[in-house]
Amino acid sequence: MTGAKPAGVRKPVFNEEQVVRYSRHIILPGIGAAGQRALMDAKVLCIGAGGLGSPAAMYLAAAGVGTLGLLDFDRVDLTNLQRQLLHDTGDVGRPKVDSAADRINALNPNVEVVKHDTTLTSDNAFDILGRYDVIVDGTDNFPVRYLVNDATQMLGKPLVYGSIYQFDGQASVFLPGPETPCYRCLFPQPPPPGAVPNCAEAGVFGVLPGIVGSIQAVEAIKLIVGIGEPLVGRLLLFDALAMEFTSVKLRWDPDCPVCGKHPTVTGLIDYDQFCGLPARTTVQQAQAEADTLKTTSEA
Repeated sequence: MTGAKPAGVRKPVFNEEQVVRYSRHIILPGIGAAGQRALMDAKVLCIGAGGLGSPAAMYLAAAGVGTLGLLDFDRVDLTNLQRQLLHDTGDVGRPKVDSAADRINALNPNVEVVKHDTTLTSDNAFDILGRYDVIVDGTDNFPVRYLVNDATQMLGKPLVYGSIYQFDGQASVFLPGPETPCYRCLFPQPPPPGAVPNCAEAGVFGVLPGIVGSIQAVEAIKLIVGIGEPLVGRLLLFDALAMEFTSVKLRWDPDCPVCGKHPTVTGLIDYDQFCGLPARTTVQQAQAEADTLKTTSEA
């Protein structure tokens, strides 16, 4: 029978093109053929196709992640091009998921790109996030950041977190599980509106998201392949001006409203309505978080 495979014959692990494309991974101790196959079978969602999502998505695609979801409701603006390398000058005005998908398909046509041109809400979060193995949070606003944390905790999905502010960035991994800290262990509730300036007000060093987003891609790949020590229970702080990395130990909060002993947040909340924040406010909170964490770690 034409096209039929004899019973018991397994699908080849790689075709010839994939052997060449991923050869540097396949020969790398710790990844090898099994690790590359795991990457090709993985499904990763990048929330945000902007500064952090650009390097994260591009490196995940280059690594051969089989299914890459892109979630972003925004359109490309000229101001984005200083740091958001998924997009070109000719993409200004296009939906970010469209221009990002074009870039990723050109980089690696083996990757299945799933576009989610929408805002993430309490109504669709479980449905969208539930389709993926690993969630990479490249958002820049409080409502979505808290929503993603809550949803991944409830779904039991690993969350790779990153944020940036001016010249500073940070990254961590939040794994659901007993006595494992989540984002809310650090900051139980969103801050009041206007507490932290946005990118347009404070500015952002264009290279910074490339570094932090690349770290997020590293952490996602480590989780998929099962190598190394992920940033679980740790927050990695990066100061671009001093060129210094600092690792801060995070503590599980038994009173955390989501992952604590007696959770009080048991359903998803649209925080733009809950805390009075505008739904499309662009907020970078890394500096405020770093100051709070320094105080917490020294306590």
